[in-house]
Amino acid sequence: MSVWFAENPFQRGILATAGACAAATERIRIGVGVVNPYGRHPTLIAMDFGGLDELSGGRTILGVGSGIAIAVRRMGCSNNRPVTAVREAIGIIRTMLTEEVTTFDGKVFSVDSVRLGFPPCRVDLPIYMAAAGERALRVCATIADGLIISNLTPPRTAARLAQRLRAAAQAAARPTPRIVQYVPCAVDRDGDAARATVMQVLGEMLANLWPGVSEWPSAKETIVADSLIPRAEFAAALDRLRRGEPAASVLDARYVAAFAIAGTAEECVQQAAAYRTAGVDELALTFAGLRAEEGIATLARALP
Repeated sequence: MSVWFAENPFQRGILATAGACAAATERIRIGVGVVNPYGRHPTLIAMDFGGLDELSGGRTILGVGSGIAIAVRRMGCSNNRPVTAVREAIGIIRTMLTEEVTTFDGKVFSVDSVRLGFPPCRVDLPIYMAAAGERALRVCATIADGLIISNLTPPRTAARLAQRLRAAAQAAARPTPRIVQYVPCAVDRDGDAARATVMQVLGEMLANLWPGVSEWPSAKETIVADSLIPRAEFAAALDRLRRGEPAASVLDARYVAAFAIAGTAEECVQQAAAYRTAGVDELALTFAGLRAEEGIATLARALP
């Protein structure tokens, strides 16, 4: 079992919370990600998460991705060559975690004779990669221990990504990386109340994280198609959310079905099974609402 800490620009950094979790627990795995190499240089990622793995006694899983493009640009960072940046970053991090002196001159990152000043807890710290596009999936299958699928990805899309990852891993003669997917979740004895709660979260995600219509990459077009929501309706909903209309008046049950797990505990267990069928190995559920702890406990009791 794992607990996952997501990090997005301008929100709380995850190191303090992940460190507190490491100190307060003994067995649970601590997943962190994704962290992006624009906000944290790869050498700093190796330092930070080598230290966290030491604190946790070898229970850390590191997730690396190119981050949310809109937010990265607001930081003043160029997110050109995102797949190359992540590939180079993971290479630097892995080499540093073996205690080797690392020199690398890449297209995005360069380091000159750097090494960690402490012995890593282990040289095989699992590194997962966030990916969605065809090229990124091939890189993930080649260099990563796992794939991280982001929020706002329907099970239909997850199934397609899992299939492509398996094919790429087979072509690279490597085991298929594990798949972890983030999904917002709300659990309540009143299923309608849970769906209303998660709808508010989805509204915030869509308004803040989804690119503008003119900037949609092909991967986003696939997601919209897999959501079974007509593109024109989806675009109109985004516009209304960004103009400040409440999610309850903009979104409907189709958005909840496509992008969340919500309802009674029994309903949530059934919905989670769709992701397992799609090929997802682990769900990183982000529990919404004022009674999130109660929802976690209720869902845990309902698990088979």
